[in-house]
Amino acid sequence: MVLLRHISIALTAAVAALGSALFIALNYFYKRRVWSPQADYCTIKEEEEDRGKRQVLVLGLDGAGKSSMLQGLTPGEPAGKRGRCRPTRGFNFMSLNAPACQLDFLEIGGGEDLRRYWSEYLSRTHVLVYVVDSSDRSRLPLAKTELHRLLRVEPQLPVVILGNKQDKPNAVTVSELHEALSLGSVIEDRKLFLLAAQLASEGALRNSCKGLETFQDLLLQLV
Repeated sequence: MVLLRHISIALTAAVAALGSALFIALNYFYKRRVWSPQADYCTIKEEEEDRGKRQVLVLGLDGAGKSSMLQGLTPGEPAGKRGRCRPTRGFNFMSLNAPACQLDFLEIGGGEDLRRYWSEYLSRTHVLVYVVDSSDRSRLPLAKTELHRLLRVEPQLPVVILGNKQDKPNAVTVSELHEALSLGSVIEDRKLFLLAAQLASEGALRNSCKGLETFQDLLLQLV
């Protein structure tokens, strides 16, 4: 009986020790697996990168025309529906199939409450597209401040700046926009491009098709 009691105690201790070890191992494995949009986006990016998919992050102040730009890139989108979208309040996602790869565009709203999260997505993207409303002269200083904040976070990330709404009567020229955004202070070896865009009206959209094709070709060279 004494021998059986010792065996029973030993088995109980062994089972308890094994259970504790499993609990510690599982706790260590899952302790940081808390879902968040950022973590989920990163996981998708890592899993799909080998399948020829490239991430393009689209940022800019609210009302700059980010969603209209994405609509302009959408094949088969009726012209009458373009340029009539509301400002993005959260996130907008669109994929564009190209011969070399698939471009996955992630647009984040430009409201003050969302701009503080912009920098968290820079490390997970291949190209940054920054859209500026060329006709909103009063907000160009704010657009410059936000742009240079992003440039400091990821010094090696290629950047394409779209000077949007060039068809507006009060829009600044491309050279004026270059000066207003202080792009001359950016280091020379950085991949940074400034393009003009006209996405504010149906007529402008028809005239800007060639410009959008140039923009798409540039993205494919940078990814």
